[in-house]
Amino acid sequence: MLVKILIVGLGSIGTRHLTNILTETNNEVIIYTKRSNTNTLNKKNVKIFHDLKSCIFEKPDIAFITNETAYHIPIAKKLAKLGLDLFIEKPLSNKIKDVKEVVQISKRKKLITLMGCNLRFNRSIEKIKSLIEEKEVGQVISVKVECGTYLPDWHPNENYSKGYAARDDLGGGVVLTCIHELDYLYWFFGEIKEVFALTGKFSNLKISTNDLSSIIMKFRNNIIAEVHLDYFQKPEIRSCKIIGTKGTIYWDSIDNEVKIYDFKKSKWISKLKIKKYDKNEAYVKEIRHFFQCITKSQNSMNDISEGEYILKVALGIIKSSKLKKYVSIRK
Repeated sequence: MLVKILIVGLGSIGTRHLTNILTETNNEVIIYTKRSNTNTLNKKNVKIFHDLKSCIFEKPDIAFITNETAYHIPIAKKLAKLGLDLFIEKPLSNKIKDVKEVVQISKRKKLITLMGCNLRFNRSIEKIKSLIEEKEVGQVISVKVECGTYLPDWHPNENYSKGYAARDDLGGGVVLTCIHELDYLYWFFGEIKEVFALTGKFSNLKISTNDLSSIIMKFRNNIIAEVHLDYFQKPEIRSCKIIGTKGTIYWDSIDNEVKIYDFKKSKWISKLKIKKYDKNEAYVKEIRHFFQCITKSQNSMNDISEGEYILKVALGIIKSSKLKKYVSIRK
């Protein structure tokens, strides 16, 4: 499949996608960036522009929108109207306004879309989903999920306080930036009925947005999930604990092992152990899935209508904290 690919934004995630696209395909890549230092990108099949109009003049077929969260939707709207298939990094936006319009345009023009939530392509998360579907722990009753990270370590050579993740005006904050956990729980268990949360800035980090969120989610199938997200924890950890009627599933990113505690056998049983985890693996699988969907003209596993719903959940969490009450989530 030889096409022209537009990448909007060239921060860390845009650069990662660029590298993977150039490795995986022979496609021509057009980059729209405001960065002036692009000397390292003098590569075959890559053109760099500093305005969107020039990029559009090149007639791209596909767009990867990887700029700051707050600017995703205005650009997505323009490109959807031109008929480009869209890969939009998570989250879709920091507000719901205009998201539905982009979803509607995409459906009307039969575009292939994907929200970039790469944890769905993480082998451990995939394994947990299969264990749930196979009812290895019986009927799921409750879930406990954690994502703890230390924001200044994300990009050690940059001023973390100026990055989008640290700024409310750019769509940052731990709830939106760490939306992966909300996304994969929805993938596991379906629609969320209501949420309650305590969210805010609690640490001494130099940021203008939330750095901690403690969340209770009730799914429509009555499963209860506790979710902890923070920006100030060391060592970094992601973990997931799923308690069912026959056993417990547990995984964390430190040991990278998915295991089950069998109630009858009274012991832990390993189901997947990854000795050397390559973080980039999930990103590569994600773009392969996207390109395959385009080639086959089939919907992706996480199109932007799904992304719209997860954004409603995230914004409901922030709203719940402000109102200090449960907030219902409607699809």
